[in-house]
Amino acid sequence: MSFDRKSPYRRRGPWMAAAIAVPTLLVTALLVGQALTPGTTAPDRRIAKADPTPSSAEQSPEESVPPAAPAPAGLPVVDYDPAPGGFPADPATMDTTPLTEGAHPTRRIAAYDAPGGRPRAFLEPTISGVELTMPIADRRAGWTAVLLPSANRRLAWLPPGGFDTVALRDQIVVERKVHRLTWYRAGAAVRSWEVSLGQSGQETPLGRTFVLGRTPPPEEVYGGVDIYALGSVPDDPEAVPAGLRGAHIGLHTWHNDDELGENTTNGCIRLTRSGQRELLAEVRPGSGVVVVDKLPTPPPTA
Repeated sequence: MSFDRKSPYRRRGPWMAAAIAVPTLLVTALLVGQALTPGTTAPDRRIAKADPTPSSAEQSPEESVPPAAPAPAGLPVVDYDPAPGGFPADPATMDTTPLTEGAHPTRRIAAYDAPGGRPRAFLEPTISGVELTMPIADRRAGWTAVLLPSANRRLAWLPPGGFDTVALRDQIVVERKVHRLTWYRAGAAVRSWEVSLGQSGQETPLGRTFVLGRTPPPEEVYGGVDIYALGSVPDDPEAVPAGLRGAHIGLHTWHNDDELGENTTNGCIRLTRSGQRELLAEVRPGSGVVVVDKLPTPPPTA
């Protein structure tokens, strides 16, 4: 994997973008809630455990599966650049219920705007050589909805066949108002870290997304730790510096921790090196990430 030194957010060859062009351009970061000491055990603020399959209406034996319209060969392929339009909004984008399954394409498959709807693009097993796994957000009438990569708060609907289903055990929740990132496993909080997030006009995008993949740090300012690129992109691509246009939101470290708890990045989520190393070791690509303003205050325990 290689980066353009002048615009490390963008991929030149293999694939990714995740941060800033020069040390004065701060990297964007995901929301995090009440700051804890980095690496400390998170408070018992459980997120409701999900059922083995995402919430959806159960298909009755009599219900027929809407057929998939043939996909024209000339449809665009979803890659690292912003995804094509026409896909529906994620109606549960602020839902913090963990998504426990992912879909990994085993061949080129068409993505639709609804069950039995219009094909809008193709999805492939990899994006720029990195294996693609998308969290499953819904199932309906035999079709499967996944979080769309390279887009914010959008779903893609897949007809049966052409993808494997994989288990997802982890979730990352970022709270913007309290600058806290919490890692959950099986619905239970494992650890929380204080983070830096996007500055005014370049805020870390709200809603559900996922870990798209990882890449080595392109510059020394990243502290020598690999970067996670997320499926989300800046909400306002014109607001970020020119060298970061076409970038994805990243989850990464910095050469120092002086600005943790502040809004100083171009939209990325920045945490400590020890925290990032732990997430890299434990959280697989495809795992869900949700950015909210703040989680509800849990009820007092008896």
